[in-house]
Order: sequence, then C-alpha cells, then structure tokens
Amino acid sequence: MKINNFSKLVIAIVVSEIAGIIGSIFTVSAISTWYATLAKPAFSPPNWIFGPVWTTLYFLMGIAAFLVWRRGLERREVRIALGVFMIQLTLNVFWSIIFFGLRNPGAAFLEIIILWLAIFATILFFYKISRPAAWLLFPYILWVSFAGYLNYSVWQFQNKIPKQVACTQEAKLCPDGSSVGRTGPNCEFTSCPGDTPEWLAIKQAIYNCEVESTGQTHSLEVSAKLKNGGTLKATEPSIDDIIIAAEEVQEKCGKIRMATE
Repeated sequence: MKINNFSKLVIAIVVSEIAGIIGSIFTVSAISTWYATLAKPAFSPPNWIFGPVWTTLYFLMGIAAFLVWRRGLERREVRIALGVFMIQLTLNVFWSIIFFGLRNPGAAFLEIIILWLAIFATILFFYKISRPAAWLLFPYILWVSFAGYLNYSVWQFQNKIPKQVACTQEAKLCPDGSSVGRTGPNCEFTSCPGDTPEWLAIKQAIYNCEVESTGQTHSLEVSAKLKNGGTLKATEPSIDDIIIAAEEVQEKCGKIRMATE
C-alpha cells in the first residue's frame, strides 16, 4: 500500500514523539524527586525546561525522518539511513531508563556517548540523501552534547559525596537511664546527655565551685572517716548530684545551674 507524504510526515513525527513519551515515564517521576536532590553544577538548567526542549527535538527528528523517507524506501541508502535513525531513537529511550529509571549516572554517561555517535552517524547518512534533514538534527546533537556533559558532571558530583552507611540498631545505656544509638558516617554512638563538651564543662564548673566552697568541711569529713578506719571510694557524681550540691553553696554555683535550665 502506497502511503502519501502527509501520512508519512504524521507517522514519522508520532513515532519520534512516542519515543519521548516512553522516556518520560521514567523521567517525570524522577525529576521532582531523585533528580531534584542530586548535587548538580551551576550551569544545570531548571527542571521545567527539559519537557519543552525534548518535545521540540522529537518533533524535528520526525520531520527529518520524513524528509528522508519520502525519497523512497526502495532506495537502499534510505533504508540504511532510517535504520540508523531508529537505532539512535532506541538508544535515546534507553538513556532515560538508565539515568532516571535505574538512577545510574555512570552507566548513563557511557550510554550517552554511544547515543551521540549514533546521532552523528544518522546526520552523515541523512546528509547524503537530504541536507535539510541533516541540518534538522543539529539542535538534537548539540543538546545531547550538553546533556552528556551535564550527565558526567552529575556523576562526578555523586562520587565525591560520602556514601551513607547503614548503622546497626544497637543502643547504649547512659548513666541517667536514657539510651542512645549509632549515627554518623562511622556509626559511632551518640553522646549521652552528660557526655557532651558543654555538659562536661558545666559539671566541672559546678564541681570546682562546690569544692572551693566546701573544701575545708570536706577535708574534716575525710580526716574523721580515716581516723575511724573508713575507706574512701572515688566516684563520679551525676549531674543532678552536682547541681543539688551546688545549690547548697555559693550563689555563683546557683547561677551556673541556671544556665543549664
């Protein structure tokens, strides 16, 4: 059955746009989620621009394919040129699947290199049959060149970001009865409430104040205990114990506690 030129034009454009629709199945959902969270270079275009640009490029591809197709499929060079065109169109779809669907910028970069070569070959084959058809593909190869550079940059940015490590669900019991888990890139236990540098500094300030204020009384108590044959045991007072002791001494100790509330 002979197909008129208008039907060929419509078919060529529809086939090209269908390739874009297939790719968009993987692209649209990832653009606003996964892709939006990626570290990207400063020259990365806004996300909304991808849809209009690709729609236009697929339209131009369809016209280019029509200009070659209308020369007649009975010609061997036309069949070869359109065959190469379909190969690059398939590679175009697979790039979207690999980059956005599989979320693998590294593999997508290797694929887009092959895609670029296929587009370049298509331009060469088209040029021998229809120069306007070849020129219509130049915006396409320029955009893919830019997309390839952007793909490479995104891939390199991701390699520089430390990978998150899944920490085990262990817990450490703190002196105050609370518990802390593992976190951070090295999966270290989070500091207990009394182990942070700020709390330790406050503990030491209150303890020094208490010792300074009650040093004489404390010495007498120690001497009495030793005379009676008692033993001394070095213990680490809790934060609450220190605060309670501080409240009983000088006003400056009380001011230290107020800073903790």
